[in-house]
Amino acid sequence: MTGYHDYVLGLIPAALLGITFMLEGLGWSMQVAVPVGGAVAAGLVAHAMFVRGPASDPMVADSPARPGAPEAGTGPRAPSNLD
Repeated sequence: MTGYHDYVLGLIPAALLGITFMLEGLGWSMQVAVPVGGAVAAGLVAHAMFVRGPASDPMVADSPARPGAPEAGTGPRAPSNLD
């Protein structure tokens, strides 16, 4: 199943190369076209990291260290007065 980040991974080289060669084909110099294509690719990376980050769900439930283990202090206790 492909998701947002999978598409971004494909768009990064496509944007860098595609925009660079498109601008170069339109008559822009390669010294200008490469930074413009790189800026678009960097923008895609920044959006994928900071706007729609891989862990974008802020509500992550805490889980116990061991799923079946009782929590500390809730198990049976030994009698405190052993005479």
